[in-house]
Amino acid sequence: MLVVERQSGEYRDNFFRNLPDLLKPGDLLILNDSRVIPARLYATRARGANTQPRSPDPSGRIEVLLTQQLSEFEWTALVRPGRKVQPGERLYFAAVGDPAPLLEAEVLAAAEFGERTLRFAPTAEFRTILDRIGHMPLPPYIHRGDTVEDRERYQTVFSNEPGSAAAPTAGLHFTPEILEQLRLRGVQIETITLHVGLGTFQPVRARNVEDIHLHGEHYTLPPATADAINAALREKRRIVAAGTTTTRTLEHCAQMASTDGFEPHSGVRLHPHTGETSIFLYPGYRFRVVSGLLTNFHLPESTLLMLVSALAGRELILAAYHHAVRERYRFFSYGDCMLIL
Repeated sequence: MLVVERQSGEYRDNFFRNLPDLLKPGDLLILNDSRVIPARLYATRARGANTQPRSPDPSGRIEVLLTQQLSEFEWTALVRPGRKVQPGERLYFAAVGDPAPLLEAEVLAAAEFGERTLRFAPTAEFRTILDRIGHMPLPPYIHRGDTVEDRERYQTVFSNEPGSAAAPTAGLHFTPEILEQLRLRGVQIETITLHVGLGTFQPVRARNVEDIHLHGEHYTLPPATADAINAALREKRRIVAAGTTTTRTLEHCAQMASTDGFEPHSGVRLHPHTGETSIFLYPGYRFRVVSGLLTNFHLPESTLLMLVSALAGRELILAAYHHAVRERYRFFSYGDCMLIL
């Protein structure tokens, strides 16, 4: 773990196991408790609204990654190859070795980069079937199929609310033992839920940051967490976010409260609620809640790297990243992490 100190502009090598010693009694640590679902499905396709579900076109397998639930049976998804699947078509999902489809979906709309809106035929067994035939959406640089073990390994130890298409990877570093050590240290731990979808990993596709618009992602700010944030702000205690998903959720909630005159440490209450956020944080943004961040290392030209640079400063982050590359830190979801204080 690379520790980056914003005030001094210094960074130093450390280990994640020492996190309890690096945080202070009274710090508020907030985790994202979203749980990854088996969101990757494989389908066959058939043209026309009247095509029978048992007559799929055997022209090739279609990969479908469910990214966000819109209503009980409607989802946004990434479809590959997207050019083959257009609105009006139907997709059929079966178990391996059984040609009879267990799920059927109509393609309602198409967007860029393989994004589609799907409406599944209503069934009370949707989640059960998804658990049976779905695959864990492992990162694309892991060149193997998912296994039964991945259903727990690609989860944080505090995951609780199903709905993510990817793990909030900063949380993968935690163990029950580390969490207990933090509590014994006097660190308060609370959770939010943000279901990770396209907005979290959306690449930069615009030349001007003002033209970047992220996909929306569902979140929940629970009552206990809202109370803890209000108290920490009022008492000027440090709030450390585990991950960029947590950071985006907290800062979105602060922006929501800003319409009521919210300012840091003002004592104005954040209210528990559920909503959707597409907030994009980039250099120049003034953080209202988060004063510390635990995060993995991100790719160049990504919205996540811009968020980290917004908190710690672009030059400091670039210097820290150059050091991490020289010292052979591991990047990506199962890689090493950075603590910004």
